[in-house]
Amino acid sequence: MADKKKDKKPRVYKKGRGCPRCGSGTKLAEHKDRFSCGKCGYYEKKQG
Repeated sequence: MADKKKDKKPRVYKKGRGCPRCGSGTKLAEHKDRFSCGKCGYYEKKQG
């Protein structure tokens, strides 16, 4: 049997932008040219 790994560290999540419609519990996904919410469909275009 394979040995289980015991040295696994917990993941560290990046602080993302919260959705203004859904609240801070829902984060905006970062795309090449925009930020978008998968829950409500809100999006913002990136500057520059």
